[in-house]
Amino acid sequence: MHKGILLAGLMAGISPFTVTAAQAVEIEYWQYVFETRVNAMDQLIEAFEAANPGITVKHVTFPYADYQTRVVAANMARQGPDVLQLFYGWADQFIGGRVIQPLSPEAFPHAQIEEEFFPIVSAMKRGDDYYGLPTAVRSLALFYNKNLMTAAGLDPNTPPTTLEELVTQAKAMAEVDGAGNMVTAGMTLDMGGQDHQWWREVLVRQFGGAPYSEDGATVTYNDEAGAAALKFFTDLQLVEKIGQRGFMDEGQAAFRAGKAGFTVDGTFRLGSFRTIEDFEWGVTELPANAEGLRSNYASYFANAIGASAEGEELEAAEKFLAFISSEEAMKIWLDVVGELPARRSAALTEENLANPVYAPFLKGLEYARTTLFVDEAAQRQNTIDMANRVLIEGQSVEDSLAAAAAAEQAIIDRAKK
Repeated sequence: MHKGILLAGLMAGISPFTVTAAQAVEIEYWQYVFETRVNAMDQLIEAFEAANPGITVKHVTFPYADYQTRVVAANMARQGPDVLQLFYGWADQFIGGRVIQPLSPEAFPHAQIEEEFFPIVSAMKRGDDYYGLPTAVRSLALFYNKNLMTAAGLDPNTPPTTLEELVTQAKAMAEVDGAGNMVTAGMTLDMGGQDHQWWREVLVRQFGGAPYSEDGATVTYNDEAGAAALKFFTDLQLVEKIGQRGFMDEGQAAFRAGKAGFTVDGTFRLGSFRTIEDFEWGVTELPANAEGLRSNYASYFANAIGASAEGEELEAAEKFLAFISSEEAMKIWLDVVGELPARRSAALTEENLANPVYAPFLKGLEYARTTLFVDEAAQRQNTIDMANRVLIEGQSVEDSLAAAAAAEQAIIDRAKK
């Protein structure tokens, strides 16, 4: 039945999977609401349906806050989607809850996946099975407001390359009013955004530690390196006064409004930031430490096949998954969303590597790590709480770090049972 779907790709606009259903079939694709992602998927669905007149794809979206709950509830009622998007960090929960099914190795040969995709695709593999494939991958970089840099007497073409330079330049751009209220942040501080990834996989390592054991089963950041990394982050507000938690609610909102000099964010923000008209911005690699050590965090949303898909719907779902995992689809996703293609051949082109916006993210992929989350939402909240205990409650860095490590270890241990 399968003819090596993944191997074929899209050739001359023709789908890599020959229609075998004798009659029209409708499948559902679910993802959360993010404007550029929805727009990109609408384009892909239109192209897919044009090439495959026997298949209709119904595009269903939900607010991010409701998405996982809606997926799980629909799956329990046997009304789940045929193809769905999920963050790689949700994989254990979706697999354990039988929300998604393993990909057929006939339709998606493992050797081909491992040869053509970036290595972080392995985060969707459990045992001998892959449970999903990404269309795009994300890394982090430092966005900077060139106008604010110029106004502060900084060279807008020389963004910070080290943590020390980051602090110095951010302090030059930070502004408070007569009452001490922050008017312009030198840098956004948003653990609920991407700063929890920056702290975990970048700062902890740059201060000489590691967040977890190699297998991800043991928390290892409760040491001098972890404490130094947390102190560096919280001191950005408490000592250096270059930013403030909760400033304009979200870091990305403050940057978009032209009220923040720097913000750490991912490739997924490119589509949104491209609409900025009030100032010029740039992107650079995350700053290195004093010894030149760089680190980064790579992640992705995968597309998987729902557990209830079978028969003609399963065949159509496999065909659609292959389509949205093709090199051609990844190019569309890059143009519309700004996320980097998950296939090496589509990402590492001369054009992309020479692009001043894409290049810093691509360089970051070379030294990025992917956190093996067991419960991404709970682990993220634990990091937010850790910072807030220091920033709001005045708890010591060491005590808050120890509490966070114990709480996260309990999360991991519960998931491993």
